[in-house]
Amino acid sequence: MTTVTHPLTPRAAAPPFGRTATAMVTPFTADGELDTDGAQRIATHLVDDGGCDALVLSGTTGESPTTTEAEKETLLRAVVEAVGDRAKITAGVGTNDTRHTVALARSAERAGAHGLLVVTPYYSRPTQEAVTQHLRTVADATGLPVMLYDIPGRTGTALSAATLLRLAAHPRIAAVKDCGNDLLKSAKVLAATGLAYYAGCDEQILPLRALGGAGCVSTAGNAAPRAVCAVLDAYDAGDTATAARRQLALVPLIEAVTGGETPGAVTAKALLNHLGLPAGPVRGPLLAADATLTARLVDALRTTLDRTADTDTAVPAAVPG
Repeated sequence: MTTVTHPLTPRAAAPPFGRTATAMVTPFTADGELDTDGAQRIATHLVDDGGCDALVLSGTTGESPTTTEAEKETLLRAVVEAVGDRAKITAGVGTNDTRHTVALARSAERAGAHGLLVVTPYYSRPTQEAVTQHLRTVADATGLPVMLYDIPGRTGTALSAATLLRLAAHPRIAAVKDCGNDLLKSAKVLAATGLAYYAGCDEQILPLRALGGAGCVSTAGNAAPRAVCAVLDAYDAGDTATAARRQLALVPLIEAVTGGETPGAVTAKALLNHLGLPAGPVRGPLLAADATLTARLVDALRTTLDRTADTDTAVPAAVPG
């Protein structure tokens, strides 16, 4: 008997950039220099202890606007050396300058990246045709697969559904990091293309997976990687009720880390530092979390882990006092 699958049935998308990725912070030393030893320690923790099968470097949470081209390459080489055989490493290379983005893409390929994250050009607010040409040019520059980064709240320019449908035809454009907060658009593109969709907003991890998404690129995962993995583990095992419960358990942490005006780089670093991991300070113009914000973040993390640490997960509940 032949099984017929309806064309609109959500599919288990092949995960070209892994399934559970953390948008990793970029550690700095106390005097503001790149901390490669710290990066290797955090990367190893996220992969070996946290269960992540992928990391995204030099993205928004990685403070990419304030790291140099040389620092990006050094960071990437250090992380690939630490965990590259155990996790997919995606390098953020997007800028608002096509030539610079191409140079960063080629540098990342030489440094051992498994894929590229390319954000829509910001500030200049190019037309959809200009965005399309920019992204195709970058995708043509290397042999690496490309994850498009749709985050109009930061760039000022969304990727339209029509643009995504056109870009999906490129042989190396394989995925979207979706921070567009438009599930209808995401569903339309998922239904019509083979693009792998990754939730870039932690509150969308389960909803997007249920629509056929490939996984997530999580900011909250810096502090609670196993709790993030547990959502997808339950859903992929067919236990949708447990998946929903675990997603809801993440709400206090998600709200604290990304739900306010403070950028995720600041909140994630505050939590990592509290947990004894060497995230270090943020670079200006960002300001470090003060004691009050840090206390709220720690309380939210404790609440989430208390709710998530049950008999069928490996999520630790203990948070240092």
